[in-house]
Amino acid sequence: MNVGILGGGQLGRMLALAGHALGIRTLVLENSAECPAVNVTDVLVGAFENRGDLERIAAASTVVTYEFENVPIEAARYLAQRVSVCPPPQALECAQDRLIEKTTFQSLGIPTPQFADVDSIDGLREAVARIGLPAVLKTRRLGYDGKGQRVLRAPGDVDVAWAALRRAHDLGRVCAFDREVAIIAVRSRDGSHAFYPLVETRQEGGILHTAIAPEPRWSQALQTNAETYAMRLLDHLDYVGVLALELFEHNGGLLGNEFAPRVHNSGHWTIEGAETSQFENHLRAILGLPLGSTAAIGHVGMVNLIGTLPPISAILAIPHARVHLYGKRERSGRKLGHVTVRAENGAELIVRLDRVIAVVKEAERAAEIAD
Repeated sequence: MNVGILGGGQLGRMLALAGHALGIRTLVLENSAECPAVNVTDVLVGAFENRGDLERIAAASTVVTYEFENVPIEAARYLAQRVSVCPPPQALECAQDRLIEKTTFQSLGIPTPQFADVDSIDGLREAVARIGLPAVLKTRRLGYDGKGQRVLRAPGDVDVAWAALRRAHDLGRVCAFDREVAIIAVRSRDGSHAFYPLVETRQEGGILHTAIAPEPRWSQALQTNAETYAMRLLDHLDYVGVLALELFEHNGGLLGNEFAPRVHNSGHWTIEGAETSQFENHLRAILGLPLGSTAAIGHVGMVNLIGTLPPISAILAIPHARVHLYGKRERSGRKLGHVTVRAENGAELIVRLDRVIAVVKEAERAAEIAD
């Protein structure tokens, strides 16, 4: 069994690591030989726009997948004519455009915060007058981890935000949500599916900082609500693989925010915290193997290591804490790795998670002083 992976970042690296235990050979197509995946799998240095490179990875693969959603849709379609591509190109196309994504949500009965399509400064002003402030202006394409977006809190922010972005946009009303949650879903080639427990996600600067699973105020009603929405999306897209659906909890219900057609940062806790990790289940799904159990093992937290690495010994001194480093150099705003920590109950988890966060924050403060 051979799996081609478009992209050799940390997600490609973790997919390759999950494949080793199953005897799955992986080949990554990436434009740099210094990508995080290079130490764990074969890397074909090339470009997604190069037909020869696409031909080579197709010829070497039973199935091709991708680790991020900004793969050119033309490349995915070209590959799909030569080899099985999972998730399918239509899922990639939907996730790449925020307007198409939100319109799809609404067509499937997945409620969203109010939004508008904006393609001019006059259109932005009209949308702000209609929707109201605060609101978030986002580029329709190529935004992630807080990039390609501006928060509009006052009328004076409108012109500044437009000048900064200057692309086709999606303006969304900022709703007073209670918290952000996500559900990781997986669907196999035969239509069988499974869902991980709902996870609470906490952001800092537009980047996921902490995830807790099962989310602290978990209820079967909320889990069922999230699963229903995710299942509609999976079936509509004829999806194969892992999908992450990000949601806002609002007035006891859920609103669709966005989805990622791939393994996702909010599911990293599953490596140590679930019977089967999201990475292994993604490989099982795209290869037509039986899906593994998605049950959580106790209570699990995950903390991203962003910009600066903490002393690893201090993290490992915390009971049931595990460190995953991606082989990246330190740089502001860059995801360098993550830490998972487990406990038998929610209260014990919070104590250990707070210890991890304290070590991480102290390292960040020390780095700021050094600069």
